[in-house]
Amino acid sequence: MSVRTIADDCWSKQHNQGDGVARKVFFSFHFQRDSWRVGPVRNSNVVRGYDKNPFFSDKAEWESIKRTTPGGIQAWIDKQLFGTSVTVVLIGAETANRPWVKYEIEQSIALGKALVGVHISGIQNQRKETDSLGMNPLPSEYPVYKWNHDGGAERLGKWIEAAALSQGRP
Repeated sequence: MSVRTIADDCWSKQHNQGDGVARKVFFSFHFQRDSWRVGPVRNSNVVRGYDKNPFFSDKAEWESIKRTTPGGIQAWIDKQLFGTSVTVVLIGAETANRPWVKYEIEQSIALGKALVGVHISGIQNQRKETDSLGMNPLPSEYPVYKWNHDGGAERLGKWIEAAALSQGRP
């Protein structure tokens, strides 16, 4: 139950021909273990030319949610997924084993959302430590990148757009 999710609205000012299409993205990750590593992803402004909604649920909200029933957690996740077009799974050392991450991936697939995985184990935690590369929890047909190695701070927005377009989401 230590999975954590956030949803961001991303507006592409350069999407297609500058039409300003909104892209709502759902982020899935192991909250307890990887929330510190998620910070640089969250603060990267996704990519130049994108803005983000300031929404970001804090630890107190997640702690409150995870004390509810499994049905309550599912309802909260389903609400967060509503209206999104892409799910970005931030992959740490233990992400693939987290039941709520598995649920979020299953729901994203069932709802026809685009999926993209990003390994974040190379990002330092609060003690300046990196982590071992975790197993990829996504089915093999979905793209997976490494935040540090593949230039995530500069390319995450492009990965999101490519995933959305590959699923036929304008």
